[in-house]
Amino acid sequence: MDRFAEWISQHNITEVECLVPDMSGIPRGKILPATKFLTSFGDRGLRIPEAIFVQTISGDYPPDETVTNPANSDVFMRPDPDTIRLVPWYTEPTAQVITDCVYADGRVVDISPREVLRRVLRLYDAKGWQPVVAPELEFYLVKPNTDPDYPLEPPIGRSGRPETARQAFGIDAVNEFDPLFEDIYDYCEKQEIDIDTLTHEAGAAQMEINFNHGPALSLADQVFLFKRTVRQTAMRHNVYATFMAKPMHNEPGSSMHIHQSLLDTVTGQNLFALPTGENSPLFLSHIAGLQKYLPALLPLMAPNVNSYRRLQRFSDAPINVQWGHDNRTTGLRVPVSSPEARRVENRVAGADTNPYLAIAASLAAGYLGMIEELEPSDPVEGSAYDMAHTLPRHLFDAMQKLNRSRPLRQVLGERFVAALMAVKQHEYDAYQRVISSWEREFLLLNV
Repeated sequence: MDRFAEWISQHNITEVECLVPDMSGIPRGKILPATKFLTSFGDRGLRIPEAIFVQTISGDYPPDETVTNPANSDVFMRPDPDTIRLVPWYTEPTAQVITDCVYADGRVVDISPREVLRRVLRLYDAKGWQPVVAPELEFYLVKPNTDPDYPLEPPIGRSGRPETARQAFGIDAVNEFDPLFEDIYDYCEKQEIDIDTLTHEAGAAQMEINFNHGPALSLADQVFLFKRTVRQTAMRHNVYATFMAKPMHNEPGSSMHIHQSLLDTVTGQNLFALPTGENSPLFLSHIAGLQKYLPALLPLMAPNVNSYRRLQRFSDAPINVQWGHDNRTTGLRVPVSSPEARRVENRVAGADTNPYLAIAASLAAGYLGMIEELEPSDPVEGSAYDMAHTLPRHLFDAMQKLNRSRPLRQVLGERFVAALMAVKQHEYDAYQRVISSWEREFLLLNV
């Protein structure tokens, strides 16, 4: 409490937002005056229903879910003092803090996405390994859209015209929205979100911002806050920012590429490269683990029904888990690098994923590969699009694969996997009840 009190006093904070990342990566939680926040540490602190961790993307709760307490009891919120930051877009001095949760007996809530990532990181720590990650996050800017039946459109930039052609890596295309990006960089700096380069991607008004590499939990926290920052900033400039995996037809989808490497916790040496500069056996086993387990991990990396529209051939997204050196057609790319920077880029995850779960999944797959001493396939020399589509094509297929994988259930936690399956099954069933405009257009009078 003393750390919080000192920080709040230094920044003249009057209000605090306590953020709990739910299964979809949505910030849930409570907002309260700063004085009330500080006094809340007595009597066990703030409380929130355990059921928020099984809340679906539409705000519903799975009726047949059996993991959480059927009485819908409270869990106790434990703000993490390492995560307190300003909310820079408010005029009133406001803080935000990422919050963990525990049960009444002190046990951590093991179905919390943040705790799932911690669980995987403890496995690495027990081996003397420190994973390092660097996410790359893509998103679209679109016109405000208040009618979900109406297709999304690119926004109007400073020229007064929307993009009508793809402008990959276009400098002037980015500058169409320069005031917006100046605010994003300013807000990120004030929140200690360590973003790096900005580029225009292949889609109309599709952008990518890269993060500097660092510890996995810290980067997951930063991505979680970054997505909120981008959405809030865009609305201040009268546009929407969307992290949907496939928001517009005939445009490429948006991904969250994850660069991951591995350090020795004692020496700091990159364990993915030999002193000669060659790939280490541990690195190859890490890649092999990604190849073996990523298809079953798609409920964490492609978590929505829309996610699978992105994973199409010739669409700047992978269709399999082939790997290759500096090969962007593969699911797993090894960039050209020095031995100190040896890493693999997991290109499977969509931008719509929960960053805690996507990073946990990617590291879990690599961990199992190293523990099982797996060997990867040969690297692809040409286009991986010429090879078979081996990733699941639908959410339901991916869920079945995860349910059948005992090693993944053990690494991620049986209770978490059961909770995730309940949430995703309910979301999938809800989607199946929706009749699309395509069905009405082509089936109404033709069948």
